[in-house]
Amino acid sequence: MEQIVEKIKAFTEDIITDSSLFVVDLFIKPTHNVKVFLDGDKGISIDVISKINRALYKKIEEAALFPDGDFSLEVSSPGIDKPLKLQRQYPKNIGRTVHVVLADGTEYHGVLNAVKDSDIIVLPIPEKKGKTAETAEIIIPFDQIKTTTVELKF
Repeated sequence: MEQIVEKIKAFTEDIITDSSLFVVDLFIKPTHNVKVFLDGDKGISIDVISKINRALYKKIEEAALFPDGDFSLEVSSPGIDKPLKLQRQYPKNIGRTVHVVLADGTEYHGVLNAVKDSDIIVLPIPEKKGKTAETAEIIIPFDQIKTTTVELKF
């Protein structure tokens, strides 16, 4: 199955002509449901996702990667509720509130202030109202991050 995943990823990267777009994740469920998650440095539109979906479906079908053409394909953006998987996803989220969990279980909640080559900088948000705000920025190396999730405020 790993070979099929790699072929589909290569097909997807060939189809993507805009250098600001990239594959975030790709996996195949046992039912041959192919899920491809795409993102862009400035986001990605439904129209672009739809065009890529049609082109990718055609390539998978022509390559006969699944017996009897028995597969389904879903191409989408990861969604705001999914953790960031790639370093490339961080810059467009500068200024947003994030929840960062480190490999050792330590958690940080704050505003993503900057993204560097090897780390991110988060400004903490006080947990309780009226509490003196901690203003020291937190520098978090990418290699210590387990998950980072963007939190939406309504």
